[in-house]
Amino acid sequence: MTDTLIPEDSTTQDGAPLAPLPAEPVPDIGYGQVFADFYDRIFPRDAGAERTARTLADWHPGGPALELGVGTGRIAVPLARLAGPVTGVDSSPEMLDRLRAALDATAAPITPVHGDIRTYADAERYGLVYCVCATLSMILDADGQRAAVARAADRLAPGGTFVVETHNPAFVLDLHEGRRRTSYFAPYPEPDTGLQSYSTLLPEQSLWHVSHIWHEPGRTRIGSELSRLTTPDEVDAYAAAAGLVPVSRHADWAGTPFDPEHSALYVTRYARRADTPEADDGRR
Repeated sequence: MTDTLIPEDSTTQDGAPLAPLPAEPVPDIGYGQVFADFYDRIFPRDAGAERTARTLADWHPGGPALELGVGTGRIAVPLARLAGPVTGVDSSPEMLDRLRAALDATAAPITPVHGDIRTYADAERYGLVYCVCATLSMILDADGQRAAVARAADRLAPGGTFVVETHNPAFVLDLHEGRRRTSYFAPYPEPDTGLQSYSTLLPEQSLWHVSHIWHEPGRTRIGSELSRLTTPDEVDAYAAAAGLVPVSRHADWAGTPFDPEHSALYVTRYARRADTPEADDGRR
């Protein structure tokens, strides 16, 4: 169904109601159309999700939180239980449908919003804004990524915290061992269950294409995704341009020190320039 906007003056000169105006469409890359049905199988609501939520709660200075790319609520639901209300923005109607189903089951204080993280605006100021699970890298150009970080900074309250988690390009390149294409299999704890991935580098555009086959007893699912290999220095530059400064960087949500060459991910915490806490030594 198309979203609609009702203007404040919603009648004609003769008092008849005006028809609703169509809202601007939300650009969507179609990720949810492909992955929504089995996203929670690939990224389960497990101890890892709880650890991520606990770390975000520890870094949260208070007030509401905003997730850019909320998906099915894997992180937002436990964070809302720990730290209070979360607004979750996503461009995928399919992912937001799964989030609403989760809210029906948990009654967590989360507000789902269909929107574009590069342009999202509201009247709220958030103590915590976060963009995790490589959502930032799903934006395939530097200008779009810069816009998303600037938008996050705009939404922060004084003393607020912004957190980004995404892939470390050096690790991805090392995974390919000098080849343009490679494949790998990740077994999951359940019997006969795992994720088979076919990975292709597109270095001319700094892009990374991965096709996945999800295996479970009696069923397989297939999906492909495209992301931009985004370096920590790039994200730091986006943040600096938006008036943010880095506070800490880790390799995971347990606080493991980040190794620029070998860590698969990086988790970076930023603060508003005028409200910067003392940078830590890598420990939570």
